[in-house]
Amino acid sequence: MPIIDTFNRPLRDLRISLIDRCNFRCPYCMPSEKYHHAYQFLEKGQWLSFEEIERLARIFVGLGVTKLRLTGGEPLLRPDLDLLIRQLSTIPGVDDLALTTNGSMLTQWAERLKAAGLHRLTVSLDTLDETIFHKMSGEKGSVRDVLEGIRAAEAAGFGPIKINAVIQRGINDHTILDMVKHFRGTPHSVRFIEYMDVGNQNHWDLSQVVPSGEIIALIDAKYPLQRIGGTQGGDTSETYRFKDGQGEVGFISSVTKAFCGTCNRLRLSADGKMYTCLFATHGTDLGSHLRNGTTDEFLSHLIRVVWMKREDRYSETRADFQHNSQTSPKVEMYQIGG
Repeated sequence: MPIIDTFNRPLRDLRISLIDRCNFRCPYCMPSEKYHHAYQFLEKGQWLSFEEIERLARIFVGLGVTKLRLTGGEPLLRPDLDLLIRQLSTIPGVDDLALTTNGSMLTQWAERLKAAGLHRLTVSLDTLDETIFHKMSGEKGSVRDVLEGIRAAEAAGFGPIKINAVIQRGINDHTILDMVKHFRGTPHSVRFIEYMDVGNQNHWDLSQVVPSGEIIALIDAKYPLQRIGGTQGGDTSETYRFKDGQGEVGFISSVTKAFCGTCNRLRLSADGKMYTCLFATHGTDLGSHLRNGTTDEFLSHLIRVVWMKREDRYSETRADFQHNSQTSPKVEMYQIGG
């Protein structure tokens, strides 16, 4: 039986951050003025080892998790990542093993990831405009590299790839239709994400959010859409298909259309802290327990207790949170993935 939290949400999805470093400096996640060359990231010895990750994953699966997603930072910066994927792919009960990447290194990694047993890929790509992309990646990335990575993933045998695009008003919102046009007619699905107030460094303001409803109307006027799926069952994206049969597009609306009521995700940081929400202010340190000789039974009990007490619904109570000056800072997105 799956465990449920205080709002009757079952635990199904575990997102595992493998590394707190990234080769990009996207302003909405790791702005370069904060995360510069002298910034002190975790030491390598603080990262959970592959054996520790596998051990925790097996415990989580025993509590009802069926989906594992590997994140970062940028997970492809973690050496020998394919070895971990091989370990995780053998765990009975894992129905979905996925990875989210900025795509810049997929040309080197795609075949190894597929051979190791990875099921699915999600690639972050906010725009096809090289100048805007260069700015949005902190002057670190190239659209060409990401598109070449997607092609390499296709050649390696990965099926439909999800393309995540964070949309900011006045930054890349005028390039939305270019993204749609490029990926229409392919198996891949672009998911447009409302700009969220994750972490504490991105100077988020509601005026920068382009509501999904506005994006849907824009696309529908050019390429008529039909809604085919919502956020029930823990999905974060509402899915639409093009009426002419040329594929699908998705919308993640955490700001204007919160889906907290069906959220079934836990997040694990690279150093083993467990967070019950993307917008959490504190976590539970499983890493220290692992390294102090704690039994699987105790870890399972601890995870169970934390989840059963879970009350998180930040996106539904965002206004209250922002007006409370006593609230603790939120965990940064690069520490726990998206």
